[in-house]
Order: sequence, then C-alpha cells, then structure tokens
Amino acid sequence: MAAMANLGSTLVLTLLLAIGLVFFLRAASKDRTTVVEVRSSRPPLEVLGRLSEWLLQRGWQAESSDPERRHLCFRAQVAASPWLAVLLSLLGAVGAACLALVLRQLLPSLGWWPLLLALFGPAAGMIYRNRARRAETLELRLISHDSATGSALRLRAHRDELIALELELGPQLGLFSDGNLLSSPI
Repeated sequence: MAAMANLGSTLVLTLLLAIGLVFFLRAASKDRTTVVEVRSSRPPLEVLGRLSEWLLQRGWQAESSDPERRHLCFRAQVAASPWLAVLLSLLGAVGAACLALVLRQLLPSLGWWPLLLALFGPAAGMIYRNRARRAETLELRLISHDSATGSALRLRAHRDELIALELELGPQLGLFSDGNLLSSPI
C-alpha cells in the first residue's frame, strides 16, 4: 500500500514537471514588447542617425518612415535559440521517460510500451522553435527636439533590444531613461 502511495505522489510530481515545461515553453516565446522614453542632450539628427546605423548593423531593416509624424519603423526576423531548443527537447524526452517509468510501475500490464512517450520529447524543442521565430518591429518616435533640452524619443521594441540599445549606445549618445529596463528582473 505504501508503494502505491509513493508511486501516486511520484506521478503527481512528474505531471507537475510536465505542466512546468508547458509554462516554460509559453514564457520562452512570449512577446516582451515594451515602450520606453529615452532622452539625450545631443541633437536629434545625430541621435536618430546613430540609432539607425546601429540598428542596420544588427540586422534590422528600415521598413517605413513618416517625417510629418517624426516616426521611424524597423523590422527584423528573430530566430529561436538552437541551444534552448536542444535543451527543451532533452528535458521533454527525460520528463516523458520519467512519466513512462511511473506509468510502468503503476500499470505493469502495459509492459515497456509507455517508454515510447520519450519519443515525444523533441516536440518541446520544435514547439519552442516555431513559436520563438517571428518578425519583430522597433519603432522610434521623436517626441521633442528642442536645442536647449536635446532630444526625447519614444521607443517601442522587444525588451532585450531596448536593453542592448541602452547599454551600447547610452554612453556614446548620452542616452538616459528612467532606468526601469536595467533594474527590472523581467
């Protein structure tokens, strides 16, 4: 009787791990688009020119510009991490094998057939790759361009791209924002 209780609790824990994998897959491919306002003491033409150059070097393509609205839009294709896809495939296969072993212990009449569940492990990596691969946009809008106060921009892009921009171009262009991107954990 105690053995069945242990197997039951092991089954519950294994199912919780499977649920955790599903939520990890959702979080890994979640859209993290953020809007941030950035200021610089430099003139707007210098800031916009350097930002455009930096984005083009990173593989972004200019998609549209609207001088009347002082708006630029860039687009890039984001690829999934191959290492994370492999890791998720391995985790899925090991988790499915663990579930199969628990089912084998609970229902010995099934034989070793439940171990075939491990073949579904690579599906986790494929799901991640399909969901994480997508086109992303980065939008720049010039809010103010007063020579006395410098430039103010509103940027809308993926959070990681905004962090890279702030870290790499911040010192060169004197960019500063409220600092929430670098201090927030997510």
